[in-house]
Amino acid sequence: MTSARNDSLFAALRAAFPADLDATAIETTAPDGTPLYYTWRDIDRASSRIANLLASLHLPEGSRVAVQVEKSVEALLLYLATLRAGYVFLPLNTAYQSAEIEYFIGNAEPAVVVCTPGNFGWVSKIAFTAGTRHVFTLGEDRNGSLLERAAHHADTHEAACKGAADLAAILYTSGTTGRSKGAMLTHGNLLSNAVMLNDYWGWRRDDVLVHALPIFHVHGLFVAIHAALLGGSKMLWLGKFDPNAVVAALPRATVFMGVPTLYVRMLGEGALTREVARNMRLFISGSAPLLIETFRDWQERTGHTILERYGMSETIMLTSNPYAADKRHAGQDERRGGTVGFPLPGVGLRVVGDDGQGLAVGETGNIQVRGANVFKGYWRMPEKTAEEFTPDSWFKTGDVGVVDERGYVRIVGRSKDLIISGGYNVYPAEVEGYINELPGVMESALVGVPHPDFGEVGVAVVIAKPGAVLQPEAIVAQLKPRLANFKIPKQCYVVPELPRNTMGKVQKNLLRAQYQGLFA
Repeated sequence: MTSARNDSLFAALRAAFPADLDATAIETTAPDGTPLYYTWRDIDRASSRIANLLASLHLPEGSRVAVQVEKSVEALLLYLATLRAGYVFLPLNTAYQSAEIEYFIGNAEPAVVVCTPGNFGWVSKIAFTAGTRHVFTLGEDRNGSLLERAAHHADTHEAACKGAADLAAILYTSGTTGRSKGAMLTHGNLLSNAVMLNDYWGWRRDDVLVHALPIFHVHGLFVAIHAALLGGSKMLWLGKFDPNAVVAALPRATVFMGVPTLYVRMLGEGALTREVARNMRLFISGSAPLLIETFRDWQERTGHTILERYGMSETIMLTSNPYAADKRHAGQDERRGGTVGFPLPGVGLRVVGDDGQGLAVGETGNIQVRGANVFKGYWRMPEKTAEEFTPDSWFKTGDVGVVDERGYVRIVGRSKDLIISGGYNVYPAEVEGYINELPGVMESALVGVPHPDFGEVGVAVVIAKPGAVLQPEAIVAQLKPRLANFKIPKQCYVVPELPRNTMGKVQKNLLRAQYQGLFA
């Protein structure tokens, strides 16, 4: 077994650790403000202990480990340990409520669930009812049953041998027809993208990454963490984003990754200056469109040009503005605001019409992609998987875009009404489903409108049943215990009717136009 080729993502990350294992890998602070330092040796030993704990449970091959915990270095170690032991990591947004967690656990059937100590009561009840045998806790302050149990296991572990096509993670991404879909990402998907990004973004051993993103989605968990680990580079780890703390960390850093909302909030800090950013070499933005005003304001304040890129849960990163001159586009080294750059090396991208035929340069259409980074399919949804791929194996992103004469890609919309609020995906059909279940509601529509801080937010437009009297504030209040906060509409309106076309379909474009200036 050990002589076979190991295409495990963890094996590649571990091989990239620097020779000096006693060098600091992660610098952070405890919840009480105490400085904490983790060496590369600490990462190796601690992930071994947790991997050995998982191995001791004698889980079936391909078992899922579902995790809903607050951000901590120990949560990162759990991710690495899951890969190391050869199981499948299933990160869950910490904002998800009981109805959502019940669905995810029921659908994924994880063998192990890890939650915060404070949520153990209701999460364990859901998990045990669904047939999960092992539920552990992990707190922000290095506490919980997971670490207590892992402490009794050995601090060495040989990484499980995995093939490039073996499943490494499942990321749930909501569907336009309601319930979430589990995007299956393989070791090959994740590793190929990480290796390519490290080269394209000029990653160096002496880089220092300010990590201020959550670690339950692609941006913070895969793009940022894989980059630092594969580069053997130090991380300045923030448990939560704080604009003042990030700005204070910049003089000791070289790379920062964030969603547009984070850049807007940092621009509100008077301490953000060119001098503070003097040692930085790269600011990266993604997960939501970056307003051109933010792009230009950042240039003026810091002297740096933000590199915007484009990716999805199903594909990791697809395009990027250039870090340096892109060899495939002679002389093109400009980071252009309002674009997401070029298709990355190894990524195929095409723009097609509704009939599936290719469009000419400058024409707007549906974006389709292919490459080693494109996911394996949707968990236990073979029909949906087949539907989302073309006969010649291109993945339909659902995004609408255009490629200009210089090769830059610009995203102009989303064909499936996706709302991206503060970097998080909100799918109207899912929220509408919950609204429509409320007493007195006949029908609802959720649309995204521009917002100066979050990029976009949802606005709910609701029709009452005959004789029912609905209060907008009450509708929003009833949604809060059922949905993650980023999915909650920021405004709600009760109206007598919704605009429809001749086929009876709600014309959301008219609703968006009606409310687009709401937060201007």
